[in-house]
Amino acid sequence: MRRAFGIGLAVVLLTGLIAVIFFDKHRELTTVRGVIGSEKMAFFNDPRVRDAFAAHGLRVEVDPAGSREIATRVDLNRYDFAFPSSSPAADKIQRDRKIVRGYAPFSSPIAVATFAPIVELLTRAGVVRQGPGYPVLDMGAYLALAERGVRWDQLPGNTAYPARKNVLLTTTDPNSSSSAAMYLAIASYVANGQNVVTDPSAEARVRPTLTRLLADQGYTQSSSEGPFEDYLAVGIGKTPMVLVYEAQFADRVIRADGSISPDRVLLYPAPTVSSKHTLVPLRVPGNQVGELLTSDPELTRLAASFGFRTQDRRQFDAVRAEHHLPVPADLVDVIEPPPFESLERMLDAVRR
Repeated sequence: MRRAFGIGLAVVLLTGLIAVIFFDKHRELTTVRGVIGSEKMAFFNDPRVRDAFAAHGLRVEVDPAGSREIATRVDLNRYDFAFPSSSPAADKIQRDRKIVRGYAPFSSPIAVATFAPIVELLTRAGVVRQGPGYPVLDMGAYLALAERGVRWDQLPGNTAYPARKNVLLTTTDPNSSSSAAMYLAIASYVANGQNVVTDPSAEARVRPTLTRLLADQGYTQSSSEGPFEDYLAVGIGKTPMVLVYEAQFADRVIRADGSISPDRVLLYPAPTVSSKHTLVPLRVPGNQVGELLTSDPELTRLAASFGFRTQDRRQFDAVRAEHHLPVPADLVDVIEPPPFESLERMLDAVRR
């Protein structure tokens, strides 16, 4: 009798447990929609990230767009949050919509993905040097080279890459993408005598240099994933140097998918900009996404596993050590970008 009672109780408990699990897995999730910089798509599409949000009752759906595009042209009324890749773009959204709250759960420095033969060439030319524990692209020397219109095949002793085209970094389209705007921020700072450009007179002084760097590239793609994929797939012939977010390069090393071969090298412009990926909540559900990305340990760990530098630096340091990432623990020569209005005026001048 007791045995039958025990079996019956076990069946009841097991049935209840199955019902709880079934209900939990199939409970109604609140859908939250956001527009984000394209370099974060892989993070938001990862099943582990989706599960982490689902554990808090959220289904997060995102559309990609260039960060400058998010701030100027995207219809934000369709979304619960905007998540551009730079603080100037986020600041504009906040000002336009009178939103005080913002979240910066992670960041990524601007870097240059290139190849060992290119590093050797530019080192001999005095453009690349060893920084405090990591190789750097001396932006002052690079701008001087670009000003003179030097071609690759004019570099002394160049037998590794004798291409008949100008020595120029490949960037995205500055009209839509934040990474190109951050490149403009770096170049304008150097061209303005190592000072942040904040007024129309300084903007006018640096305009010719910026026009040469950006317009002379020819066709540029609209988001940072495009030129980086060219760098990985096509190689040195098409893209000897490409401006990237550090996280893009680090993510591929972490994946260990073979795309980062031993001859691929990551340089850091000196100076550089640390691009703060800033989430702006447009509606209440967007606030919850921002809070979770900033404070939830699992989401923070996952962000670090995609190469982003998180607010809890222990997470990124752990990933860096585990995967032997070719990135420094700290960067020394980091500047702030100009205000959004100055960036806009400089970009408009280059476009014209």
